[in-house]
Amino acid sequence: MSKIAYFDCFSGCSGDMILGALLDVGLSEPALKAGLNSIPLEGYHLVVEKTKRASIAATRVKVIIDEDEVLPERSLSDILEIIEASDLSTEVKERGVTIFQRLGQVESKIHGSPLDEVHFHELGGIDSIVDIMGVVIGFSILGIEQFYSSPLPLGGGKVSTAHGILPVPAPATLELIAMVQAPVTDFTNPLISEAELVTPTGAAIITSLANFRRPSIILENVGYGAGEKDFGAWPNVLRLWVGEETVLANNEELILLETNIDDMNPEIYGYLMDKLFKEGAVDVWYTPIQMKKNRPATMVSVLAPRYAEFNLTETMMRETSTLGIRVRPICRHTAERDILEFESSLGRVEVKVKRFSGEILSMSPEYEDCRRIALERGTPLREVYRVVEMESWKCFAGSVGTKVENEVVNR
Repeated sequence: MSKIAYFDCFSGCSGDMILGALLDVGLSEPALKAGLNSIPLEGYHLVVEKTKRASIAATRVKVIIDEDEVLPERSLSDILEIIEASDLSTEVKERGVTIFQRLGQVESKIHGSPLDEVHFHELGGIDSIVDIMGVVIGFSILGIEQFYSSPLPLGGGKVSTAHGILPVPAPATLELIAMVQAPVTDFTNPLISEAELVTPTGAAIITSLANFRRPSIILENVGYGAGEKDFGAWPNVLRLWVGEETVLANNEELILLETNIDDMNPEIYGYLMDKLFKEGAVDVWYTPIQMKKNRPATMVSVLAPRYAEFNLTETMMRETSTLGIRVRPICRHTAERDILEFESSLGRVEVKVKRFSGEILSMSPEYEDCRRIALERGTPLREVYRVVEMESWKCFAGSVGTKVENEVVNR
């Protein structure tokens, strides 16, 4: 099992909020500062303090710029040179480079400038570099390998930038979210009339690293990173879950398409099922139901991978009388299966072997083989099943998926 982090962004996220949450969850402040000191970047110091947002205790991180420090505009190549000149590990450098390259692509698109001519203004400042590199250094120190995130709240109002007054979400934030098609939520808390909840730095970190779903996790620790603003009774914090991921064998993320039909020729259902399987469905089933006015009807259920949604929807619309189709994400856990062949005392036969977490749970003789043997020998079919199943356990138990004396065919 690998260590994972889940960004619970109920109040949004920013670079300093993520860094604060990492320190709150157990990241060593001296270790963080040692990592940051290996980057050739001067003119700042880091302040870490405990604070409260509403009733929640959290860690606040502030990057204080020296008063006499001259703040140059940096290009993407300037920032990448700074990262490469550090003594950080290759993995940490690569993560930092990935995040800044994504920011560069966004700035290039928004301002219509070639990537090598983009200047970062606020995003190239010392505080942004410290936030982003501090976060990836923290992930490495804590051994976090996989990242997940909740949907991102959009916020509202306006924000003052080097480019003038801009709407919230800031164009860079919105573009970063769109690049990965991250899910968003409309934050309508009455305690907050106008606020930038997700900053470009926070969006860049999360959209570069995270999958947008809640993972199956053995929770070890929870940390809270405080945002700069205090919203009074509402906690302006990022909640970070850290733990180990629990993944069952053959875990699949699929979609379920369903529709109710009460006015279609029943002969069409067989044809429809065949066509849905050809279009990528992994399972199709029909359920008798009652609809309005107590009319008997059929619920059509189709289980499929996400990529097949369009073709399956089109097929259902074209081939049935439905006026609408429900779609929802669904998770399926499947057993490992092998089809193995061996020479039983009654003849050569295939068996289907079901395994889960490495353990054999069942062996099912192939019907057509058993039927052939029963007819050839004049033996009851259920007796053929019994003999073949018993002998298959003796032959394959503990050896599934490998050859056994050159008799096993793994298909």
